[in-house]
Amino acid sequence: MIAIISDIHGNLPALTAVLERIDALGCRQILSLGDVVGYYAQPGECVDVLRDRGIVNILGNHDHYIVSGEGCPRSRLVSEITDYQRGIISPEQVEWLSTSRSHIVDGTDYFVHGGLDDPIDQYLYAIADAHFPAGMRRLFAGHTHVQAVLDVNGKTFCNPGAVGQPRDGDPRAAFATLSGDRIDLHRVGYDIDQTAFHMRNAGFPAKCYENLYIGAQIGGRIDRITLA
Repeated sequence: MIAIISDIHGNLPALTAVLERIDALGCRQILSLGDVVGYYAQPGECVDVLRDRGIVNILGNHDHYIVSGEGCPRSRLVSEITDYQRGIISPEQVEWLSTSRSHIVDGTDYFVHGGLDDPIDQYLYAIADAHFPAGMRRLFAGHTHVQAVLDVNGKTFCNPGAVGQPRDGDPRAAFATLSGDRIDLHRVGYDIDQTAFHMRNAGFPAKCYENLYIGAQIGGRIDRITLA
């Protein structure tokens, strides 16, 4: 059994809860679909956990912001959080992030943060055949923070959901497991107050973390994934 996690976003309490559940399930391998950093106040600690456990990471857009020194083109708030994280993350942690893969192919399974057209920053909300790389039977992607498994004309799309910032109306941390042809979706409750505490201590306003309590984007929007 393989566990697939995504979008941790510096949320150490959520990551800790998810890994405890993964270990209890007896998963032999864990794959991260990216965005270890971004949004919350413990990015370096989350990097260390993945690095120490030998978890392979696929590069997400927030990981890219840290590695490249670029800001987020869509959000000044995200860029401000990224600037803060650059000041607390170590060169060794940045170096580990820089070794992240662009995507992974395993037989007819394709793993990516965003999508085929843009591996780090393509949002897949309406899923179609065209999103599957040639010859691939299953597509695993993160980035939208929405947990889903969909049948797409005999192919399978899976988003494991977000560990650190769910946006599908369920505040529990999300992940998926893969065992042969079987994909299972999992949710785990965690101490959101601890994540909020660290954000307050870092000087961020409530709008940066109050969305965690309702499972939404910053600002309160709840998203869905559907068939195109």
